[in-house]
Amino acid sequence: MVKSKQEAPAIVPRHVAIIMDGNNRWAKKRLLPGVAGHKAGVDAVRAVIEVCAEVGVEVLTLFAFSSENWQRPAEEVGALMELFLGALRREAKKLKENGISLRIIGDRSRFHPELQAAMREAEQITAGEKRFVLQVAANYGGQWDIAQAAQRLARDVQAGHLQPEDLTPELLQSCLATGDLPLPDLCIRTGGEHRISNFLLWQLAYSELYFSDLFWPDFKHEAMRKALADFSTRQRRFGKTSEQVEAEARR
Repeated sequence: MVKSKQEAPAIVPRHVAIIMDGNNRWAKKRLLPGVAGHKAGVDAVRAVIEVCAEVGVEVLTLFAFSSENWQRPAEEVGALMELFLGALRREAKKLKENGISLRIIGDRSRFHPELQAAMREAEQITAGEKRFVLQVAANYGGQWDIAQAAQRLARDVQAGHLQPEDLTPELLQSCLATGDLPLPDLCIRTGGEHRISNFLLWQLAYSELYFSDLFWPDFKHEAMRKALADFSTRQRRFGKTSEQVEAEARR
């Protein structure tokens, strides 16, 4: 964990979501295989977790593997699965020791049974920890998330437990994979791209967006603190005017 305490930003987001982009380009720049970038990215994950724990973030969601990533070369996908399996087995006890609860969201059905079992075990080991929630999105897509929530509600309507007019945005949101957690306040994307790539489509409706040109393996403690400092300068209006927000803050 981080040895020296840093001053926390004035306003700390409850929930931070990160699109960890640029691993392959980081490796290519160094004439290394793509998987080397993913391995190097593990250190960035540790750094970001440390900063979030340090300043009091409640939830950190990391986009580890999208539903579209299966289209990548089979060798890279296989290496990613091995890396994921090893990280789950190696890090679960460390997360527990640091009071961090692990949750994995996404469609697990496509993963190898051994990996699915490792996911369940890691979640069980860390269950109940209260310092903050680390949420890993694996075989996740925002469109899938909304569709599975709609299917769940459709089954309830079909069974007579709900009427169509009972279906509200709030009810659908509660059925999303993140339904019991606060919505993301801040979404960070590394690697220089300026898009959200099917990540938490519903949940990011009013999130502040922060884009970094750093490749993910280079996004360490200071880069994360810089993103949080930038967030603390934002005025979040949620459709209101600046004057209304400032008047409410003075009350």
